[in-house]
Amino acid sequence: MLKTTGLTLHYGGSQILHGIDLEARAGQVTCVMGTNGVGKTSLLKAISGTHLRSGGALELDGAKVGRVPAQAMARRGVGYVPQGRDIFPLLTVRENLETGYACLPRGERVVPDEIYELFPVLKDMTGRRGGDLSGGQQQQLAIARAMIPQPKLLLLDEPTEGIQPNIIQQIGRVIEYLRDQGRMAIVLVEQYFEFAYGLADRFYVMERGAVTVSGTKAELPKERLLQAVSV
Repeated sequence: MLKTTGLTLHYGGSQILHGIDLEARAGQVTCVMGTNGVGKTSLLKAISGTHLRSGGALELDGAKVGRVPAQAMARRGVGYVPQGRDIFPLLTVRENLETGYACLPRGERVVPDEIYELFPVLKDMTGRRGGDLSGGQQQQLAIARAMIPQPKLLLLDEPTEGIQPNIIQQIGRVIEYLRDQGRMAIVLVEQYFEFAYGLADRFYVMERGAVTVSGTKAELPKERLLQAVSV
């Protein structure tokens, strides 16, 4: 579903990503791991078009994609849940969800029942403002909003950060459900090791803007992976 080759990214004169080769397949969770500041969030920004990559190639569903902005990537089927969630605090839950309609034809602009089945709290709070929700509820809202256009590729940046354990478990079940549907490739940036290891099918470990270790769960013993992300 997603393939990057030699992907690079700069912030001004500083190079942040150095030739990233990555694959994410439909029906799998691909986890990007590493300590703070190694370029994980920058990688998701480059893939989503939030910050245009400097170089390298990107393919979605076998088709090459140029250096296009986030709205164009969203129309191509990329859903992005950024670190910090970026919900609209003054809009209601329902209105936040409806912002996901932008890439949909008018006749398809509905909130699917599946959203409320996966996140029942959102149905109960549909009229409440986003800013009044707890951190865990806001995270559920951010994921739900990204699901509205039914993306082919879902990018999740630290979905467990600052979230209470019961909500982490629920988010994990949602990710498992989406993976098992087989229609979507999921790229997960996550530092909570046990959460990531339990979900992921493939791993990429980053250090200083480059991939240092990669492989499937079968290829990477848990101890080796833990050591790689602890450096």
